[in-house]
Amino acid sequence: MHNIDLVVTLTAHERDSNNVTIAFTMGMTAAQKGYDVELLLLSDAVHLASKGYAEKIDIGEPFKPIKELLPAFLEAGGKLKVCSACMKHNGVEEDSLVEGAEIINADYVVDAIMEAKKSLQLN
Repeated sequence: MHNIDLVVTLTAHERDSNNVTIAFTMGMTAAQKGYDVELLLLSDAVHLASKGYAEKIDIGEPFKPIKELLPAFLEAGGKLKVCSACMKHNGVEEDSLVEGAEIINADYVVDAIMEAKKSLQLN
């Protein structure tokens, strides 16, 4: 595993749009500052990696909508990681994922959390 500066874990999706927006805002900001950032989508949050799903979430000013935050996060070098077991449980298919999303397993999640310099959990 490489050196992760910040790992953000997220379990929410549209039912908690505030936490989703905060996770992507903080992740994008950290990546833009040059930090190595991974956003781990677990539980219901795996839906966020599906093409078009980001269109559903916009909590309004002063925050940007997820349809802008997600690509900005990836463009800044942020890494989007999606739990394989959570995908299966929630009916999210691999071919529906946005470009740049990487499928991970429980071992990866545990190692990333334990080895990251800092973590932010929004659940």
